[in-house]
Formats: sequence, structure tokens, C-alpha cells
Amino acid sequence: MSEQILIHGLRYATYGIEAVVCVLLVRSGRWGRLKGVWFYVSALLLLDGLGREAVLNYFGLASHEYRYFYWLTDVALALGAFLLICSFFRRACAQEEKLWRFARSLLIFSFVIVLAISILFITRNYTHLFTDFIIEFSQNLYFTCLVLDTLLYVMIQQLSLDDDELGLLVCGFGVQFAGEAACFALLHLTFGDSFSTSLLVLSSPVCTFGMLAIWAYAVTKKPQTVPSRFQPRKVEALAGARVGS
Repeated sequence: MSEQILIHGLRYATYGIEAVVCVLLVRSGRWGRLKGVWFYVSALLLLDGLGREAVLNYFGLASHEYRYFYWLTDVALALGAFLLICSFFRRACAQEEKLWRFARSLLIFSFVIVLAISILFITRNYTHLFTDFIIEFSQNLYFTCLVLDTLLYVMIQQLSLDDDELGLLVCGFGVQFAGEAACFALLHLTFGDSFSTSLLVLSSPVCTFGMLAIWAYAVTKKPQTVPSRFQPRKVEALAGARVGS
């Protein structure tokens, strides 16, 4: 009973912060620059917060309708996460066109590989082809997003980008993907025992809440004005040129 109360509490707290982030994006005036984030969080709120709850209450947890709706929306959210990662890569490479061309090829190649692996999986499992493909494709795509998010964070550090907002958004995604990936790995290692299943059910809203809390901070945080490291040298060069003349 206490576990169910905790699960419902975490779930509704997550729905609440999803709505808060959507409002903050509009009120802060950053909606135009962060449209991808707004659309993704809105999709979380509509599909996970409203759609799944409505289907669950109407058809029940054990119904085929809820199972199909859950995994179809999971694929939609996974695709949304992947596209948002792509937009983060584009933002990080805004001043590096060659690097962006390489990153774009990597993103396309990653998606094709995920699709190919998922199709290869269902060719060896002929029962429940539709649902098996959806589940496999969704999990593979989420894992790919985790790998790409990690690469993006390393790339941001290597480029020394003065973009705290992007760094926080990428870190938030890392919390979301890493937590669920660890729980899924534990679920497979323990062959789906009750403890790992309960941990996965609890970790999903916790990871989502953590991601959204970081994003809310990123939206409300005032951008820092970082002075250019090359500005003093430019001033000295101009002063030297005037003296010489």
C-alpha cells in the first residue's frame, strides 16, 4: 500500500513539474530559442501525464489497449528525445560547420543502426511482431540517446563553450537516460525479479523529475556574461599600433 502511494506521489509530482517547465519556458521569454525543449516537455505532459492516465483509468492496467498505447507513446517520446538531442548537437556546433557535418552523419548513422538492429531482432522472434518491434526499437533508441548525450557533453567540454544553458539541458538528459538504462540493465541481469521491477517502476518518475528540475533551473537561471579571453589582447594590440604610428 505504501509503495503504491509513493509511486502515485512521484508520478503526479512529475506531471506537476512538466506543467511548470512549460509555463516557465513561455514566461521567461525563452520559448523561441528552446522550442524543441518546450515541444518535448509538452509531449511528456500530454502523452504520459494525460493520455496514459486516461487510457489506464478507462481500460485498466492489464488491457491490450493500455499496453499498445503505452508502447506507442513510448516510441513517440523516444523519437522526440532523439530529435531534441540532434537539436542540441546543432546548437553546440553552431560555430563549427565542419564539426556539424560530422555530427549530422553520426546522428543519421546511429538512427539507421538502431532501426537495423531492431528489425534484425524481430526477424528472429515471430510472435507478437508489432509489440516486440516497438519495445525493442524504443529501448535501443533510448540507449543510443544516452550514448549520444554523453558524447555531446564531452564535446561541449572540449569546445569550451560558454553556454551554461545548453550544458544544463544536456546534463538533465543524462540523468533521465542513465538512471533508466541502469535499471533496465539490472532488470535483464536479474531476469525480471520483483525487486528490480519495483526499482524500475520507481526510478522512471524519479529520473524524469530530476531531468525536469535541472531544466527548470536552466530556464530560470540568468545567462552569465562571460568576457572574451581574447579581448585584452585586442586592446593591447590596438594601443601598440597607435603608439607605433
